[in-house]
Amino acid sequence: MPLDAICLRAVTNELNNVLAGCRVEKVYQPDRDEIVLQTRGGQGGPRRLLLSIAAGAPRVHFIDAARENPAAPPMFCMLLRKHVQGAKIAAVSQPAVERMLTIELDTTDEMGVPCKKHLICELMGKHSNVILCGEDNRIIDALRRVDGDLSGKRQVLPGLFYRMPPAQDKHDPFTVSGTGLAAAVSQAEEGQTLDRWLLSQLLGFSPLLCRELSFRATGDAAKPIARMTDENRQQLGKVYDDFMSYVEDDRAKPFLLTKVEDGAVFDFTFLPVTQYEGLMNVTQADSFSALLAAFFEKKGKVERMQRRTGDLHKTVTNARDRVARKLAAQKKELAATHNREQYKRTGELITANLYQLEKGMNKAKVVDYYAESCPEVEITLDVRLTPQQNAQKYFKLYNKAKTAEEVLTQQIEQGTAELDYLESVLAALSEAENERDLAQLREELTQSGVLSAKQTRNKKLRGKPAQAKPFHYRTSDGFDVFAGKNNLQNDLLTLKTAFKSDIWFHTQKIHGSHVILVTDGREPTDEAMTEAAMIAAYHSRGRSSSLVPVDYTPVRQVKKPAGAKPGMVIYHVYQTAYVTPDEAEVEKLRVE
Repeated sequence: MPLDAICLRAVTNELNNVLAGCRVEKVYQPDRDEIVLQTRGGQGGPRRLLLSIAAGAPRVHFIDAARENPAAPPMFCMLLRKHVQGAKIAAVSQPAVERMLTIELDTTDEMGVPCKKHLICELMGKHSNVILCGEDNRIIDALRRVDGDLSGKRQVLPGLFYRMPPAQDKHDPFTVSGTGLAAAVSQAEEGQTLDRWLLSQLLGFSPLLCRELSFRATGDAAKPIARMTDENRQQLGKVYDDFMSYVEDDRAKPFLLTKVEDGAVFDFTFLPVTQYEGLMNVTQADSFSALLAAFFEKKGKVERMQRRTGDLHKTVTNARDRVARKLAAQKKELAATHNREQYKRTGELITANLYQLEKGMNKAKVVDYYAESCPEVEITLDVRLTPQQNAQKYFKLYNKAKTAEEVLTQQIEQGTAELDYLESVLAALSEAENERDLAQLREELTQSGVLSAKQTRNKKLRGKPAQAKPFHYRTSDGFDVFAGKNNLQNDLLTLKTAFKSDIWFHTQKIHGSHVILVTDGREPTDEAMTEAAMIAAYHSRGRSSSLVPVDYTPVRQVKKPAGAKPGMVIYHVYQTAYVTPDEAEVEKLRVE
């Protein structure tokens, strides 16, 4: 569900209880749509407050892990540091029934005179914004500037007075009674459902909330208004009054909805949901921040990395498709060379029948001595050539096809290896977690010739990025496990870092990471082996499959052929385990 105004009311109350009296210690802008305020003081010690205006997930909540920040802070981040860093948070409030949240700040101006500033977070889908206003309500700046070309109704530009977003033609739910709502629904158009009607009438309500009210009142989440009875309307009034009492008494609790069939995160809300009737698990989170983090953070992390890897993904995909097209053409040519023996046979038949052939003939019937019954066959001749020249022509076609087979076989082998390598890079792109991982991938692609130095020049960070590290896990019984994030790390892990007695894991005929189980001279347990195999299956293209085949062998059995692409190795002595990767189990083993 979107973070509607009713749910945001509960989030605002929680943030105000924690942040009132805290100071903004640092300001970061890890992504173009995100601001992180690091605070100190108040309850629970230092906190990181995320302000996100991502179109699909605008929200405000605390986060635990630090975001990776760009080497050079964006302009809006530097402006916030000037005006907000060191300020005291006086209050966090929500204007009326709006999808907005205001952080009131006590700070000083350039002359050291105390003043107030407001950081306004508008959480309205694609129109979301973070706006910094001064004491006189003038806009100092905004994360997204909106001029007359973007909006004819409201401009958001430095120096203008801040104006609230245009009001919607809906009713304030805090001024509507259950009796009035029941009376109004009896006058509604009969062609619509109750949940859609509630959504069109009540300010700040989400579709999920409207469906829930409809279900509690009528037993149907999308009850047609034409089929509503007087009892349904009376029940709607009662359900609505109970709901508004629940909201006004601040009894909202954070609830996460997950699918019963696979445990996937589905939705979130602030009251127990009944409309799904056993299809969803409804669990209460520790706080609204924990709820929003559980719902948005993993998805948001994936989306951020997809944006950052977009250029690399496009380049590698184009290179892969180009190699695939070339391979298809070469295989077609190779198939054509398989008929070359017929050229040789025709040339020899012409040579054997030179006595009865003359120049200018376009066809000739000759005895096929190669067939057991020696039948007469018809062969095609070039009228411009002598019989001897026709024979030589067929011999040349035979030799050309023979040479082509040797060359094409070699080229197809090289092309297949290139295609396999590019597929492994695409798999590695999905494993990248931060800019350090991307920098190493660019380095690998530059070394492999997929990227030119010119393509990577503009992508380099100021200063050399810190060395990217492989995934680190620890099994339930204490064995360390490492998984490479890209082919350079795979080579480093397998060929340089691992001891010969360590155990190497890799999915069978599926692109994935090299995984090393560090034995430290001990005999690995069955539990450690199973968990390492599960990690290998998880970090592969078989992540969403069941019973994934994973080969494992001592590191001493793994070799790298001379001239092979990064990440490419061979092994002949191995065993195979079949495991089903479980994301929750793998994440439990991860060492940060």
